[in-house]
Amino acid sequence: MDKAILEALARRAGLDKALAQFPEDVAAAAAQAEAVAGRIKAPADPRAEPWPSMRVGNRP
Repeated sequence: MDKAILEALARRAGLDKALAQFPEDVAAAAAQAEAVAGRIKAPADPRAEPWPSMRVGNRP
């Protein structure tokens, strides 16, 4: 991840102090988040629910 983007995202998330004190840790966390986001697959049918709906009174 580009350093400027990493800094902007960290500041947007309110991690100014962490970025100043622990820049390597913030970068490692961003790399992990980026890797996990890359493994998440979008559903083929966006309307499909991965689990039963959570509505009041909806029982199997």
